[in-house]
Amino acid sequence: MAAEKLNVPDLGTDDSVEVIEVLVKPGDTLKLNDSVVVLESDKAAMEIPATVAGVVKEVLIKVGAQVKTGTPLLVIESASSSAVAPVGAMADKSAEPAPKAAQPAPAKAAEPAASAAPAGAMADKGGIETISIPDLGGVTDAEVIDVLVKVGDTVKKEQGLITLETDKAAMEVPSPKAGKVMAIKIKLGDKVSQGAVILDLEVAGGAVATPTAKVSPVAASAAAPSASAAVAAPADKAAEPKLATASAAAPAGAMVDKPAAVAAPTGDVYAGPAVRQLARQLGVDLSKVPGTGGKGRIVKEDVEAWVKARLSQPAAAAGAVTSGSGIPAIDDIDFSKFGAIEEVEMTKLHRLTAINMAKNWLNVPHVTQFDEADITDLESFRSEQKALADKKGIKLTPLPFIVKAAAKALAEHPQFNVSLHSSMTKLIRKKYVNIGVAVATPAGLMVPVIKNADQKTIWQIAKEIADLGAKAKDRKLTREDMEGACFTISSLGNIGGSGFTPIVNAPEVAILGVSKASIKPVWQDNAFVPRTMLPFSLSYDHRAVNGVDGGMFCTYLAALLSDIRLMML
Repeated sequence: MAAEKLNVPDLGTDDSVEVIEVLVKPGDTLKLNDSVVVLESDKAAMEIPATVAGVVKEVLIKVGAQVKTGTPLLVIESASSSAVAPVGAMADKSAEPAPKAAQPAPAKAAEPAASAAPAGAMADKGGIETISIPDLGGVTDAEVIDVLVKVGDTVKKEQGLITLETDKAAMEVPSPKAGKVMAIKIKLGDKVSQGAVILDLEVAGGAVATPTAKVSPVAASAAAPSASAAVAAPADKAAEPKLATASAAAPAGAMVDKPAAVAAPTGDVYAGPAVRQLARQLGVDLSKVPGTGGKGRIVKEDVEAWVKARLSQPAAAAGAVTSGSGIPAIDDIDFSKFGAIEEVEMTKLHRLTAINMAKNWLNVPHVTQFDEADITDLESFRSEQKALADKKGIKLTPLPFIVKAAAKALAEHPQFNVSLHSSMTKLIRKKYVNIGVAVATPAGLMVPVIKNADQKTIWQIAKEIADLGAKAKDRKLTREDMEGACFTISSLGNIGGSGFTPIVNAPEVAILGVSKASIKPVWQDNAFVPRTMLPFSLSYDHRAVNGVDGGMFCTYLAALLSDIRLMML
């Protein structure tokens, strides 16, 4: 048996963090990766796991203590004297006396003699550097869908290394500096989170660094969709502390239930990775579990108690729903009895779209109004601009005009440019006009956003639609490309149909569905004349928008499309 100290791993910062919970006591038997303490910075919390199995001999810190990288946490009597040194261990083994039972460490430990550079950090010295996944804004288990480099490649700063697919979009992770790829630590299909190692990069500027067992945190990358957490997870998955917060933005349209537990300061659910894993195994929605740990944190006992309480309740009536939607679920049928079948996995994007559509349909009281606009003059003007469009290299379709008209209509009718507050007692009125444009891709439906559409010209909007559409089909849209929409346009263009009822993309309160234009006889000046008519439908959330408002919006939009000069006023 050998006594070893477990120290605070590399936090990627010199600032102190607070111990908010001690999860073990002397005499406890620990398995590898069992959580021992919870640390909290001003932005996030994380659990520190045991890096060796054994028995806790002494706890060296207490709740409320301020600790840094290398601070001793506890003494573990491990089963083997040859166990791997704890992550973040401070002692220089060569300078220690012969092995013996570890003595209690002082309250503050000295700083490491040679701290590993943070992964991807912009160090001045050259050598081998570990490049890791940057802060993904709280998103976990992003899938690696493309590896853009191979061993031996020379990469430039900001050159893409891999492509990740998150819940809402695909994004490239760029290299934080130039160098030569020495080893690739990731492969297609891997599920990764912040801190996972991508590759080893040899950078110019000095001798090759001596390999170190110390894991490195993640430095903020240009591709990171949001500000990085103050406490970064180490890259070694076997011993990585994981963020206990869930700060990822919900997918567009998701109606998130309010948690019953005391909410964490920075997320919807305050629980560590072990608790989250247990909840997944038991099928428990953590947002409904009250937390009894420090600052409302959910611990394993809370999950177990919640399950016991539900099991002790009377059985639900036949046909009761298990998904929480309030309606009975549809039973599966053995279709193979009727003929040959094939089961095809839905893409991740397709699955998320289906979930969001169902949530939006169940939560939003939809009303749809139908109208049509006379776009004869618009089409004539658009045809006259063909030569100029070709010169600019821009395809000028009716869609940019529709986006511009919708932006003008939102400014004229601001009751459509709102979102409902979760309390259902107030509206959030937006002072900007961002228009989402639905794009069909092989992977599923995506909705990139034209930001500040009311301030852009038709040419600018047309180019941006083309660029975002190409990125969508190549699965290279970033989260920023898809966030912040006030209103969505779903256009079937020349596909066909005379009308449809689009589903509101909550938290927006309205969506425009555009169908195929056709030439119709229209009564003008005591005679029927052929006119190009564009059918459209406006679906809106009746909690935020009244029917008279919907009618006025449709009438105004039709007038703008019928006489595009009105867009200039």
